[in-house]
Amino acid sequence: MRPCPACGAGNREDDEFCGNCGSYLGWSSRPPQPPPAAAEPAGPEEPAVPAEPAAGPTGRAPDAPGAGAARGPRSPGRAPARPAPRATGGIRALARAGARRAAPAAPPAAAPEPPPQPVRPAPARPEPPAEEDPPVVAVQPAEPIARRPVVRPVAAEETPDGPPCPACGTPNLPERRFCRRCAAPLQTREQPKPLPWWRTVWPLRRRARGGPGRMLRRILLVLVVVGLLFTGFLLLPVGRYLFEDVRDKRGGTAPIGPSRTTASAQAPGHPASAAVDGVTNTYWGAPALDSSLTCAFDKPFRLVGVTVHTGVSKDPREFRRGARPTRADLFITTADGEVRRKAMPLADKPGPQTLRTGISDVVSVRLVLRDASGQGGGRPVALGEVEFYKRT
Repeated sequence: MRPCPACGAGNREDDEFCGNCGSYLGWSSRPPQPPPAAAEPAGPEEPAVPAEPAAGPTGRAPDAPGAGAARGPRSPGRAPARPAPRATGGIRALARAGARRAAPAAPPAAAPEPPPQPVRPAPARPEPPAEEDPPVVAVQPAEPIARRPVVRPVAAEETPDGPPCPACGTPNLPERRFCRRCAAPLQTREQPKPLPWWRTVWPLRRRARGGPGRMLRRILLVLVVVGLLFTGFLLLPVGRYLFEDVRDKRGGTAPIGPSRTTASAQAPGHPASAAVDGVTNTYWGAPALDSSLTCAFDKPFRLVGVTVHTGVSKDPREFRRGARPTRADLFITTADGEVRRKAMPLADKPGPQTLRTGISDVVSVRLVLRDASGQGGGRPVALGEVEFYKRT
């Protein structure tokens, strides 16, 4: 088995990456270095034994004291050398020699023991030098320096018969989390499909999942969209009105005269044109209530406001002598044929009275008198002047 250098898990010999943590197994392929052999301890020293001195030709040690008087040791069973018989001496000498040969040899005398030699101590053996620490060198890239973890034993050999790796196609066991060849993750989740752009905008950012509430969520989403469209449709005129109203207040105004003026009824000497001639000492006289004055314009314009002068004159005493209107209705027609009604209450006093309208694309305005004061004696209802203002 091939142990993982990071977590210690067992792997096959041909695996390149750990199946437990995905670490690279190349560093664990180096054979372990054998530890240096320790020097054997020296045994107890034996005392040196002095060598036996060699005997000289006379049987004595050459370095022993009194070597000339003492004989050296003889070897057992060896007779000492005898001198050769002389050639002369007669029969007596021969007899003595034969007697000596027949007599048993006497045992040799014991040689004196040599004096004891001083014991010289044996030279001490040199102890092996202590092992020095290895020098500090630069750490190789990606090489672990820490102690190797304890290898966890593996009971059985792996048989790569599982699903193939999605990256390299190498078969792996089902319980492995990383490929044994390329370390690619094996237990990958299925990536969801990218959401459309409208699903990434709040409040539609939440991903809808299949289930019993999916149809309900779709119905609620449709209702919300319909409600937003309906609200926008209703609020569009209001928003446009506010925008144009701001422009009316911040912009300038200018008077504009009608191109044609008509009345449904008029008193003798007080025609409808007298209401738009620009002076207030002349007036349009309506013989009865519900009489109308219609003013038409050549080009559509933005009608900002309408100013009305009531009565026969600005002088208060003359103003009280005639009949004057106190309420009127304005019917404003735009270029697309739409007619808008504006109620205009009038104070019973001399002077101008203005009604802000704020209507675009106006082509005609019809003023209908609804109520008046000071009637009686056949006096007509006097309308001194009507002024129209446009936005510049």
